[in-house]
Amino acid sequence: MKLSARRILNRWSRGHRTSALPQGLLALGSAARRRATRFGIGTRRLPEKVYGRIGDLEVRLARTWADVRLAQRLRYDVFYNEMSARASFAMQMRGRDEDPYDAICDHLLVVDTSMPCPDARDWGRQQPRVVGTYRVLRQDVARRRLGFYTQGEYDIAPLTAARPGHRFMELGRSCVLKPYRTKRTVELLWHGLWTYVREHKVDVMIGCASFEGTDPDRHATALSFLHHYARAPEDWRVRAHSRLFVPMDRLPKEQVDARAALKSMPPLIKGYLRLGAVVGDGAVIDRQFGTTDVLIVLPVERIDPRYFEHFGAPDEQGCRVANGRNAARAGGVTAPPSA
Repeated sequence: MKLSARRILNRWSRGHRTSALPQGLLALGSAARRRATRFGIGTRRLPEKVYGRIGDLEVRLARTWADVRLAQRLRYDVFYNEMSARASFAMQMRGRDEDPYDAICDHLLVVDTSMPCPDARDWGRQQPRVVGTYRVLRQDVARRRLGFYTQGEYDIAPLTAARPGHRFMELGRSCVLKPYRTKRTVELLWHGLWTYVREHKVDVMIGCASFEGTDPDRHATALSFLHHYARAPEDWRVRAHSRLFVPMDRLPKEQVDARAALKSMPPLIKGYLRLGAVVGDGAVIDRQFGTTDVLIVLPVERIDPRYFEHFGAPDEQGCRVANGRNAARAGGVTAPPSA
């Protein structure tokens, strides 16, 4: 029985890895490995794409599949072990949160360079522990491959079609390991994300953010606040698909206690609102992850300019947190999005 299950799992994983080839930095590594296998030669490690450091923590892009697997393992620990997501049989066997989008996305990682993973090696070297991650998908890559993941819950196609001159980027699978959920880690993660946005000249960030649980009435005050005070203007509004649509106006506007709503809101959503984000029309229940999702739409042009003093202006090159000394000079300004 165990042998049979292992064969099924291996067959599934081979098909899963080859169903969508990576498009970003990992594509270079995959091509190199295929050439190496064909000609019997070794391959070189891809150059590091480090966006910033604070002490022992470093934010960078995943360069190899070993990096991605560590991010998947972190996501599994947070979403499935700590929270209430439901793992498939294959995920339980492998202990990783994975789907075909992992192959076409770039993965932003926060790693603790002082804490190597004892069971994780890449190209014969021990790897540092991944303690935070964001998965990002640029519009040009999505268009060539699988489309945006968010399209499964919200009808974002009209929005992107109406703005052909805007570069959209999807954010997803954001999480931080529990012991590392501090100002320093979240700030570093946001520094990396914002530097990536500037590097690729992204105009609009989109993605789903979640409330824990599948009962929207548990979050009636917060959802109603988002509907009445943070819903996107008509020209930016995106609606949940009709079959998934869950009304967010659980309470009339006059009954919404704004202070209580913000206090009960997940830190990540509250952080996006501080930046200038707006939300889509309607929530969606995600049964697999055990969450109530809302759509975040964040045009770069709406970001509060006061954050540029710390994180850098949209047209600025490079990252202000290049090393520990720069981080110390930066002061301890908390990043708006908190995981």
